[in-house]
Amino acid sequence: MTYDAILLTSFGGPEGPDEVMPYLERVTAGRGVPKERLEEVSHHYLALGGVSPINEQNRALLAKLRERLPELGIDLPIYWGNRNSEPYFSDVVKQMYEAGHRKVLAWVTSAYSSYSGCRQYRENLHQALFENDLLGKMTIDKVRHYFDHPGFLEPVVEDLVEGIRKVKSAGSSTEQIKIMFATHSIPNAMGETSGPPARREEFAKPGGAYEAQHLAAAQLVISKAGVAMGESMPEWELVYQSRSGSPEVPWLEPDVNDAIQSAHESGRTGVLIVPIGFVSDHVEVVWDLDNEAQETAEGLGMNFYRVATAGIHPAFVDAIGNLIAERLGTEAPKAESSLGPWPSFCAPGCCPNLRRELPTVAEATA
Repeated sequence: MTYDAILLTSFGGPEGPDEVMPYLERVTAGRGVPKERLEEVSHHYLALGGVSPINEQNRALLAKLRERLPELGIDLPIYWGNRNSEPYFSDVVKQMYEAGHRKVLAWVTSAYSSYSGCRQYRENLHQALFENDLLGKMTIDKVRHYFDHPGFLEPVVEDLVEGIRKVKSAGSSTEQIKIMFATHSIPNAMGETSGPPARREEFAKPGGAYEAQHLAAAQLVISKAGVAMGESMPEWELVYQSRSGSPEVPWLEPDVNDAIQSAHESGRTGVLIVPIGFVSDHVEVVWDLDNEAQETAEGLGMNFYRVATAGIHPAFVDAIGNLIAERLGTEAPKAESSLGPWPSFCAPGCCPNLRRELPTVAEATA
């Protein structure tokens, strides 16, 4: 397929103390999140100066992509837009159209299937086209999920190996270490309906395709790290973090802090947290893991190490290039689990909006 521009598509975040509460209210609008929870989360941002790291990380990634993609034979302009903060999708879509672009490929800073990590972005981009009267005048497609792409996993493997060595040197043996792959918790209902309808029965509930993709990524990381170290690996599990919804609604568990407590009670003396659900070190990583989870572990006297995210690692930048080239038809897909490569277009009913159905971009036709 042919495209004339790339859109780095992301979540956004506040860039000053005065932006924190308006940002959180936009993020949680219509979801029944208690005001007390928003105030609690606002303190996380305020402790970081009211600035989310995500925008600066996206600026750094944008610069790397603009430098690297032409070297990979992809000579397309790259734009950046956010769901919840400037630069907003609507403004960027208008800018792209005025610059002459008509066929856009969006790459999203989310590697997994879920409503909030995929379909909601497709709804947002459709709304941006609608607001600018561009439906039928501009097309926006989306890069597939890349949870099992080797370039996404390589940076994680490298730092996990380093982390295991450090935790061992601090006195924890292989048997005393627990590795926890952490991702953002989502409501059980969102997990159960994640992925294409035709495949939902393949996956255990309530996690669905969302959990299955994380487990596949984690298993690949563990296997690769074991080969790199030439030894057996510590036990591992998938854990969840950053719950933000109504307390009456069940979300995926176990919580990372509860899991650390359980590991301690079972005799573990070291814990490594791998933020496999995130592509960069934004607030959910630097606060929820580097502060809260580390505090939990160290309060129990455990050795703690938080593994790096893919960020702007050269292998990850090249992986994004490969995913774009795959859609351009110039490179073959790369996917290392039995679940992949995930489809290029989302099936109708994939990761549905459980509150109300909204139109989307980048949906497969029957």
